[in-house]
Amino acid sequence: MGMMMKTFVQQRRDVTEEELVEFNGFCQLLPGASSTQTLTLIGYKRGGIPLAILTLLIWILPASAIMGGLSFLLDYMDDQSVPVGIFQFIQPMAIGFIAYSTYRFWGIGVHNTITTVIMIVASLVTFLAFKTPWVFPGLIVAAGIATNFSDRRIPQKGIPPKKVKWGNLLIFLTIFAIAGYFSETATREKWSNRKAFNLFESAFRNGSLVIGGGDVLMPMMYEQYVSRPQSNRILTNKRDVLKMRKEDFLTGSGMVRAIPGPVFAIGAFTGGMVLREQGMFAQFMGTIIGTVALFLPSALLVLFFFPVWHNLKKYAVIFRSLEGINAAVVGIMAGATCYLIKDQFLFDLIVLSPIGFWQLGIVVITFLFLKSNKIPAPLIVLSCLLLGWLV
Repeated sequence: MGMMMKTFVQQRRDVTEEELVEFNGFCQLLPGASSTQTLTLIGYKRGGIPLAILTLLIWILPASAIMGGLSFLLDYMDDQSVPVGIFQFIQPMAIGFIAYSTYRFWGIGVHNTITTVIMIVASLVTFLAFKTPWVFPGLIVAAGIATNFSDRRIPQKGIPPKKVKWGNLLIFLTIFAIAGYFSETATREKWSNRKAFNLFESAFRNGSLVIGGGDVLMPMMYEQYVSRPQSNRILTNKRDVLKMRKEDFLTGSGMVRAIPGPVFAIGAFTGGMVLREQGMFAQFMGTIIGTVALFLPSALLVLFFFPVWHNLKKYAVIFRSLEGINAAVVGIMAGATCYLIKDQFLFDLIVLSPIGFWQLGIVVITFLFLKSNKIPAPLIVLSCLLLGWLV
């Protein structure tokens, strides 16, 4: 926001300060990458949909190219049996980032009894049912409903408009349905390129449901590509689903913090990693599919909802739902942090292994550095890379 304020308000005068604040507030209400959506809206205001799309592509290209390249680098190092010790502390560092984001969101989203209860319930459900594919959207929907049982905290002011043009949402819902249909059909009929369809559907679904930005996206992707393939249902049915190793995923989720651009660029990395077994061309296509499918919902939602925003913001039910959703997001992140600690190094701590204490120390130090707000995130990542190389 600081960079946008300086560049687009003070220097270029593309938008006013009030418009930028309203754009950002509107984007916080939507699923997807809020920073990407804010920039897309600036392009939309200046030059309509063509400039909005061009702005989006320019914004996501550098980070996505770097993260896509990282998937090839890790694949090469694995094939050549090159030691990857340099990345050993990136994985606990990534958990530290999620822990800090949980703390930061807690101060914003939890502020009364109902939001506290929602956060606790969401934390427990996330931790206990992490391998269940619909745990995240289920919690978000339930929380949005729960905070609408009372109108005392956020009363309806005035009479909301009777008509809101929902037709703009049709394309988004159509893509969502078509992606799900082709993904399931490709899997059931065992198409040779079925994993490409599966990747588009999973990335588009994650991009459509994530509320809270990249910090919430990480646990959702971890469940999709790391935990779910190990669930009893998948193992019993012997389904060939998209999967990657937890070490690779946490390495990618840590490295995306060190590069400029949106955290959603992790889509290029995961897309390449889950298709790498099918060859280099499939892996390259995976980086493109993962990027497009993950960012597409953000662009569609912001461009479709913004024209009706002035009507939507008159409905108190939307803001009541957001109150519960924000609390559920905090709970999801807290539960995911605990699950990742259990999955990554809790056993090493129990058996008093030094590596377990090293990793716990990295999580705590990362959290404290971020909380101090004195050390930039890329410097923390580079420090963990250097430590991994030295140790």
